[in-house]
Amino acid sequence: MSQKPIVLYGLPTPNGVPIAALLEELKAVYPGIDYDVEYIDLSKQTQKEPWFLKLNPNGRIPVIVDRSRNNFAVFETSAILLYLAQHYDKESKFTFDPAKNPDEYSVLLQWLFFAHGGLGPMQGQAHHFRNYAPEDIPYGKKRYTDETKRLYGVLELRLKDREYLAGAGKGHYTIADIKTWPWVSRHAYAGIESLDEWPSVKAWVQRSTERAANAPASEALKKPEA
Repeated sequence: MSQKPIVLYGLPTPNGVPIAALLEELKAVYPGIDYDVEYIDLSKQTQKEPWFLKLNPNGRIPVIVDRSRNNFAVFETSAILLYLAQHYDKESKFTFDPAKNPDEYSVLLQWLFFAHGGLGPMQGQAHHFRNYAPEDIPYGKKRYTDETKRLYGVLELRLKDREYLAGAGKGHYTIADIKTWPWVSRHAYAGIESLDEWPSVKAWVQRSTERAANAPASEALKKPEA
């Protein structure tokens, strides 16, 4: 069996799903783009094994290896999204050409990094203190859930009268949405039962969830049957 151009190492986490989602979108648009998935079992500390640390010294998922470019490895979700857009989204379907649309590209980067350095870390801590911490720490749960809610409010301001985070008018579906959506869609895991407080965000989550690529993206990263 021939190898596909890209291999994705990951899990169906809020950091892993965006990569599979973009790859699924690219597959639907551009002939020849395809990828293999290697499930990384965190319970076995696979991500700390020497072979994996050669790909990502930080020992975290996701990681891609681009077989078509001399097995070039990329880690960090946002860096992978930008890499895939640069090398495989030749028509800028999910990004903007910085030479032709520098302002729109800058806005895309701003929201991409908002999710990467703001929402993701804060909601990730809410997930930890509410679901994984070995002891109950009410301050930690409240601190990070409240900060996640505040950041949802920032998204609400941006998405009012818009469909997507970046782009002129009502916006254009880009890697900024692909990066941010998997976090907000798991709001209940952060102790936020409903998105009713943020109606524009709620509509955007529904819109993004309905994208055809999102379902197979999550499925692709599931643990293979034994």
